[in-house]
Amino acid sequence: MKILLPIDGSAHALAAVHHALALARAGLDAEMVLVNVQEPPSLYEVVTAHDTEVLEHVRTDAGADLLAPAEALLTAANLSWESEVAGGQPETLLLELLENYGCDAVVMGARGVSDAEASSPGSVALALLAHSAVPVTLVRAPVGDDAG
Repeated sequence: MKILLPIDGSAHALAAVHHALALARAGLDAEMVLVNVQEPPSLYEVVTAHDTEVLEHVRTDAGADLLAPAEALLTAANLSWESEVAGGQPETLLLELLENYGCDAVVMGARGVSDAEASSPGSVALALLAHSAVPVTLVRAPVGDDAG
């Protein structure tokens, strides 16, 4: 089984990684696909940077930094994994990546960094619940760990 794990730096995303690890420890034979989606640059960033390569480099580095804790957890657990930093709208790009990697399920944080104060699932989680062709499991961070 191949599981997509969207990683955005939130406590909920890391809780999703811990949930996937628990599934593997319980006997699920799974490969993990870690993805971080960096939103497209704003007009301000494009105007001030003047160099799309610089913007791409900054976004790739930022995504790699956000993926590092999840990669470390999977490596320590001796699990097979792949990772990718992609650029685009998270709601649509995650669905594309899900298909491109041939994933059988999604395990993701219930809320992201931008909506950490909300009590209901975030917009990206709701989009995957509504449009994913495979099962989606939403995981909340432990109480008191909502800071991301």
